Amino acid sequence: MRLTRMLRTALGGAGRVVMPAVVLAAAAGVLAPVPARAAPTCGATGSASPPVEVARVPDWVESIAVDRRGRMFATAYYTGRVYRIDAPGGAPVALTGNIGANGGIVIRDDGQLLVGTGNDLVHSLTGDALPVSKLLRVDPDSGEVSTYASGLGGIDGVALAPDGTVYTTTLGGRGIGRVTPDGRVDPLWAQVRQPNGIAVSPDGSEVYVIQTTVAPGLYRIPVADPSHPRRWISADPSDALALPDGLTLDGRGRPLIATHAAGQIWRAEGESLCAVESGMHLSTQITYGHGDRGFSEGRLYRAGIDGKIYEVPAGAERPVTPS
Repeated sequence: MRLTRMLRTALGGAGRVVMPAVVLAAAAGVLAPVPARAAPTCGATGSASPPVEVARVPDWVESIAVDRRGRMFATAYYTGRVYRIDAPGGAPVALTGNIGANGGIVIRDDGQLLVGTGNDLVHSLTGDALPVSKLLRVDPDSGEVSTYASGLGGIDGVALAPDGTVYTTTLGGRGIGRVTPDGRVDPLWAQVRQPNGIAVSPDGSEVYVIQTTVAPGLYRIPVADPSHPRRWISADPSDALALPDGLTLDGRGRPLIATHAAGQIWRAEGESLCAVESGMHLSTQITYGHGDRGFSEGRLYRAGIDGKIYEVPAGAERPVTPS
């Protein structure tokens, strides 16, 4: 209980009783010594400019995504809101009230947002047995909310496949959920221990999932054979408390992974992990920009428990000048 109170105070959530499973895990990484070893630096990042803060949300930012107009959308853990930020340096606008939007967020081809609910300790731990969480559809302009799908485990990560299929993770359990474009819901489509960040390969044939705790690593799940997830890359044993979280893909289809305790952004290269950036503790998600304005194409952005959004030039798809 003392640790819970400390975390509530430190993270500004004194009114909340339930906490996401990753917070309790993060406590071990934040309050205990972090292993001395870190992933080696990726080869092409040495001369990049340092990260620069480009926005700040008044809450724990759980997930971020950018639409084709270069607008960023963020889910806020404690208030359950969806925020919109029109451009770097802009003030965040609360697009919704508290709709329980404390999980992942993705943007459909039609511009509508899909956000996850139930990303708290209770729903995470019971999600495999009692899948009652929802994916909500949110209009990016009006903030109108409707239920897109229900009957999923507590939703942490959300990923969208090229064909419109949606995949979700439940951090406190094993379940990888699946929602097909015609509305069929399978909360246990696949299983990986402590699944967190999630993404879909560019061709839609594989789902990539991060295992956060116990034995951190990156899995590949064949869409055609979901009962046989394959462990792709394991973190070094000294990174057992790195607490990898959100997952995105760069333009070459390589996974990038935010970490809480290690303070690094990892990139998968071949069969190993390297660090795109370091010194960014308590990161929750990374994403690339889109379009020719605002949070624009080719730029990498990081969100975190501190509510700060940073541009990370070292992860840019091409040389850019920080906003």
